[in-house]
Amino acid sequence: MIKMKNLTLGYKKEIILKDIDLKVKKGEFIGIIGPSGAGKSTLLMSITGGIKVFNGKFEVLDFDLHNIKKKNLIKLREQIGVIFQGYNLVDRLSVLDNVISGMLKDIPLSRAIIKLYKDKELKKAKEYMDIVDITKHSMKRCDELSGGQRQRVAIARALAAEPKIILADEPVSALDPKSARKVMEILKKVNETYGVTVIANLHHLEYAKEYCDRIIGVNNGTVVFDDNSENLTEKLVEKIYAN
Repeated sequence: MIKMKNLTLGYKKEIILKDIDLKVKKGEFIGIIGPSGAGKSTLLMSITGGIKVFNGKFEVLDFDLHNIKKKNLIKLREQIGVIFQGYNLVDRLSVLDNVISGMLKDIPLSRAIIKLYKDKELKKAKEYMDIVDITKHSMKRCDELSGGQRQRVAIARALAAEPKIILADEPVSALDPKSARKVMEILKKVNETYGVTVIANLHHLEYAKEYCDRIIGVNNGTVVFDDNSENLTEKLVEKIYAN
């Protein structure tokens, strides 16, 4: 699904990541770890085509990101769900409305504005709310929810777009431990239930080791570890987080 070969990425003239060689298969659950400023978020968000490719090979869902045209960039992003640390919900709208907003590419704007949803759309929304365990709050405004509940709504909204890949940028760093584990469990459940590839940029090492099948360690703008989570030893952790 994702191929990176001798890849160099950055912003304007500044190189952030260099010599990246990675392949991601369908259905993987990957955690990206490393110290602050190592390039984790740049690596994650580059998958949406928003980071400059200086050189190397970069393909996502068969799109070449080195010279991708705008119409293909739109097609690519329609197949990628993104979950942010800050949730990015419309707080004044209900949980249901936020989840259905993930379907907007398939719902005419005229119907969406007046909230005229079809039965099949409501059925899909309920399925996604059920899997993240938020259905009982479906008619609440999102600003009435806790942080953990809001992040679960964000996952359901991402699912509503039926993505092939979900990117989660520090999805639990602002949550208490109980809520964080709930969110990680749901991401794992989504990964296993729908076969969606999940790639999460994680601040907490223990969550990466517990929930992710594969871990990518980034330090000083390059990948220093890429293996199954059970092969991440204390010595390798020290290498990943070395100054």
